[in-house]
Amino acid sequence: MARCRADNRLIEKVAEIYDWLDVQVRRCSELAGACKSCGNCCDFDGFDHHLFVTPPELMYLTANLGGEKINPPHVWRIKPMPTSRCPYNVGGKCRVYEYRFAGCRIFCCNGDADFQSRLSESALKKLKSVCTEFQIPYRYTDLASALNSFAGV
Repeated sequence: MARCRADNRLIEKVAEIYDWLDVQVRRCSELAGACKSCGNCCDFDGFDHHLFVTPPELMYLTANLGGEKINPPHVWRIKPMPTSRCPYNVGGKCRVYEYRFAGCRIFCCNGDADFQSRLSESALKKLKSVCTEFQIPYRYTDLASALNSFAGV
């Protein structure tokens, strides 16, 4: 039961960080840019960029995706990423938009790079503090490696 409460608190902390990020992006919309929902940035090789994620972000995604637990305990079925395209982008649309990672919330192809960099650094500090608080090793891992590791690929 204590583990469940800790897990719920962690998920709430990540949700707070994401809410904070969303406010920053709305508040500075002229610097953040306007997403055209084209999905091009979800093809990381094609767009020539990378997306990195942290353990709390993966935990948040899995908690919100639901699904069936498998062995070992606390591992959820995650889609592997066999290509350079995010597996959650289907038909050009993000299927986990509500639960998307910090980098997805921050990056916009027509946004100001300096603004995005500063916001990213602030978000990473907050995510790292979640790792410290919940005694989770901090890792900043590219999306493909993270998803493939969780998926057992």
